[in-house]
Amino acid sequence: MKVVAFNGSPRKEGNTRILVQRVLDELQKEGIQGECVHIGGNLLRGCAACFKCRENKDRKCALPDDELNGYIRKMEEAQGIILASPVYFGNVTATMKALIERAGFVAKANGSLLSRKVGAAVVAVRRAGGLLTYSEMNLFFGISEMIVPGSSYWNVGIGRLPGDVNLDEEGLQTMETLGKNMAWVMKKLYG
Repeated sequence: MKVVAFNGSPRKEGNTRILVQRVLDELQKEGIQGECVHIGGNLLRGCAACFKCRENKDRKCALPDDELNGYIRKMEEAQGIILASPVYFGNVTATMKALIERAGFVAKANGSLLSRKVGAAVVAVRRAGGLLTYSEMNLFFGISEMIVPGSSYWNVGIGRLPGDVNLDEEGLQTMETLGKNMAWVMKKLYG
């Protein structure tokens, strides 16, 4: 079994990555392979509403010149998907929003490609907007017919500067519990 995590932070090794790694470490303890793909800072643009994915039904977005179709393939190959984002102006980063829009549209246009996969949202926040960002990513899982495990609290870690989330003991514990719960659900579904 495999989980692919998409880190939507422009900081490749920042707080968002630290939180994702906590989840991936727990999954690894349960024998589940994890991969973290850094998408933050990439030039993904939003959906153009061209509807070519509906016409072509080839499991691809027709917009050229970015990495999105590779990300969709990674989603298809994995049994679990983590979307992770810092909070930017009260919501997900623009790159994460573009991934959600375009991968979501392609998945729906091609027979619900992500149906019954396990999904989890991870959020790094300085002060406010954590729950809205968490909800935004969970909306993607819901419309994609995915299964979302819970944790001991919402999957949010608090920190401003890179590394600050390491001081948020409850946030780190939440990520560890999320990893354990994600592994449990995946084993029930795919084991």
